[in-house]
Amino acid sequence: MRNAAVGEYVDPAIYSADQRAVFERSWHLVGPVARLTEPGSYVAEEIAGSKVLAIRSTDGLLRAFRNVCRHRGARLLPEGTGSCPGFIQCPYHHWLYADSGELRRTPWFGDDPTFNVADWPLDAITIDEWRGLVFVAIDPVESLASQLGGLTAELAEEPLESYTLHREERMIFDANWKIYVDNFIEGYHIPGIHPEFFQAIEFDKFETTARDGYVYMTAPPREGLFYRGVWLWMWPDWTLSLFANGFNTSRINPLSIDRTELVYHYYFADSVPLEEKERTVAGSIEVVRQDFEICLHTNRNYTSRAYRPGPLSPHHEQGVAYFQQRLAAARR
Repeated sequence: MRNAAVGEYVDPAIYSADQRAVFERSWHLVGPVARLTEPGSYVAEEIAGSKVLAIRSTDGLLRAFRNVCRHRGARLLPEGTGSCPGFIQCPYHHWLYADSGELRRTPWFGDDPTFNVADWPLDAITIDEWRGLVFVAIDPVESLASQLGGLTAELAEEPLESYTLHREERMIFDANWKIYVDNFIEGYHIPGIHPEFFQAIEFDKFETTARDGYVYMTAPPREGLFYRGVWLWMWPDWTLSLFANGFNTSRINPLSIDRTELVYHYYFADSVPLEEKERTVAGSIEVVRQDFEICLHTNRNYTSRAYRPGPLSPHHEQGVAYFQQRLAAARR
């Protein structure tokens, strides 16, 4: 097995193809359903350049839309969380939509006999929930359950729903999103990039396996490590890592061909002391940030065309090969 050609990471045409074939056609984690319990509560996010929103409509249903006004394309709601019970109003020209998507009013628009408000609802996208987590998809090729694959059985015994959101963290670094995914789904780099983490696990027992829809990584932790020793990456862009009494998720969001955002959510049992929660979050973020510099320099080497694809470790880099194969299949 060989690593992907550098064009996979630096070619604008491939980046555009991924936006359409991978990000528009797949399901993406947007956060906990706990943020969408009250009527009008919403989460607005960007997914590889596409602005989307999920909202709990006043009729009690979860809905999702493109976060785009049908008039002149303005962003309706700023990224983040909030509440707009009953209506969504465009800040540009004050077109007013029901939170179920129908266009209600177009103030100062003028008389046009060919115009009918019923013809201009918000563009709906698909939304689903799994284990207390909300996912959206713009134009999915499969159901959420199908995309999750074997993950549902893998985590069937984990009490994910019993944990409460503690913190959201966002980090941005200057490298292609696929360079970061390649890095996350192998433990081969741990001795060189994460020396403290290396000392905290039995690295000679680190195992990586590519499974149905996800990559499973495990290593026995030594005493004192906040991780439980299980790390998961799911197609195409999210991760889940287990703690003793909690877990975190992350979404790997391309902002441009060479700029990536990580959106982390940390969940814990209510019984975990605040100090322990904070210590776990800080330790996790430190490990994550240690990867940024190597990803940045790898991106620069790919951009300079100084690198020719090298071999992949059959033991440590099964996940990298699986990810690259899924990418190629998605673009066919």
